[in-house]
Amino acid sequence: MTLVQMQPRSTNANPVHRTVDDAMEAAGPQVCDDMTVEVALAVMASARAGHLLVCDEDGLCAGLVTQARLATVRDSAAYTDQLRLRDLLGDRGPVASPLTTMAEAEHAMRYRRIDALPVVDEQGSALGVLALAR
Repeated sequence: MTLVQMQPRSTNANPVHRTVDDAMEAAGPQVCDDMTVEVALAVMASARAGHLLVCDEDGLCAGLVTQARLATVRDSAAYTDQLRLRDLLGDRGPVASPLTTMAEAEHAMRYRRIDALPVVDEQGSALGVLALAR
């Protein structure tokens, strides 16, 4: 398994036409989908991160997992120490393009009740994360 750190992007856009690219944060820790839940929780704790971007074997963004979701899974009766992140993700989760408007992204996040959304390029590689402000 390999961890990859992304660099933050600059924000210098017209506030009227803000896109996800203007507001996204650095991607933070990225992990492979074959990582176990227990190891993912340890990575999150050591990185002091509330979420991890999960990539498939081709390095493409497969989704995002949160500490709360992983803790819930770990505490469930169906949990085994062999459970991998790919088992939790199913189909690729929602993602945003850097060109998506902030209004569209915020609406989608609130509708789906998610706090963070991966931002990917045309090939599906993670560029960053858009997180709702608390």
